[in-house]
Amino acid sequence: MTFKIKDYDCLTVSDVKTGDQLPDLSEEITTTLVILGAMASRDWRPMHHDRDFAQQRNGTRDIFMNTPNQAAWLERFIEDWAGPTARLARYKFRMGDPLCPGDQMIFKGEVTGTEVDDQGCGWVELKLALTVDGEAKTNFTARVALPVDESDNPWSRTGDQWTP
Repeated sequence: MTFKIKDYDCLTVSDVKTGDQLPDLSEEITTTLVILGAMASRDWRPMHHDRDFAQQRNGTRDIFMNTPNQAAWLERFIEDWAGPTARLARYKFRMGDPLCPGDQMIFKGEVTGTEVDDQGCGWVELKLALTVDGEAKTNFTARVALPVDESDNPWSRTGDQWTP
């Protein structure tokens, strides 16, 4: 049963089934987005802010998005879908081609499994992709805790109650 916290819809694990598609998230990559993401993660390497360096030293067509910036967008994609009670337990990803200003990145996702563990925590397994022009540039998998009902909050789980 979906419930609300303030203005946000929150999914419970029973709202989700294997094969469900997450709504796409689309965002144009701008120079500002790349640079601010690098600054936020204190990544001062020049390929994330200096076009000449990126092109001449790295052989890329432009500056490109760094790893923490992509991870932050992944977290936003999941939370936009599931709501603020969703708790990302673990994820892994493999980056392919660089994401540069002018690219239109589109996040896509599918539910590959659901379960409630022995501690009563609801889990969703996700297969996700960040695409540009229909081509996957970064592939992700994620394990996300969702509430089992309106009174549950994965963020309150600690110790033996939290086994990602």
